[in-house]
Amino acid sequence: MIRELSRAVGQLPDPAFTRVLIFAALGTIVLFIALLTGFGWLLTHTSLFDIGWVETGIDLLGGVAGLFLAWLMFPAVMVAVSSTLLDRIVDAVERRHYPHLPPPQRIPVWRSVLEGLKFLGLVLLANLLALPFYFVPVVNLFVWFLVNGYLIGREYFELVAVRRLTPMGVKFLRSERRMGLFAAGVIIAFLSSLPLVNLLVPVLAAAFMAHLVEGMRRDLPAAASV
Repeated sequence: MIRELSRAVGQLPDPAFTRVLIFAALGTIVLFIALLTGFGWLLTHTSLFDIGWVETGIDLLGGVAGLFLAWLMFPAVMVAVSSTLLDRIVDAVERRHYPHLPPPQRIPVWRSVLEGLKFLGLVLLANLLALPFYFVPVVNLFVWFLVNGYLIGREYFELVAVRRLTPMGVKFLRSERRMGLFAAGVIIAFLSSLPLVNLLVPVLAAAFMAHLVEGMRRDLPAAASV
């Protein structure tokens, strides 16, 4: 897995990566600003108490809670934004490292957008259910990486694998390599939690998973590929 990650990092200067990276970073930042602005507007225009200092305290706590939730949701937003751009990254990886491969199966943009939104909702629900554990030191990190590592690993795998595998092939490989995909998801989740580094993650994660899927796909019978 270190080899696949290092190959992904080594291709970051690729012009195809740079274009997608700029778009994904700007898209993620704009989406977060919109979410935080909307949350802030909701807090300032909602009055729960008539006591001024209590209301101010609630607004401040709400602001802190909003930033905390934004940090929790970064991996999900990252995947949702980058899902529509993933083909460009995987194409660049295959051109450079796997030029012998035939053209992949193309996934419609609307389907990529739909999958990204579904994943965003799933991660939001999973993190809200896990929210009580996030207030327990040490346990919070373990639970966060467990939840987001599993979901991110699975989602990136499916977004990449569906290009070259039949639905049955995707399901079989996901089942056979579930621990490896979970480990890959944890790595991606960890990188997405690092300031500034997280802006590189949409591109880095797609390239990383492209290498992993190609290595896993070689062990499958030809009938599993499209």
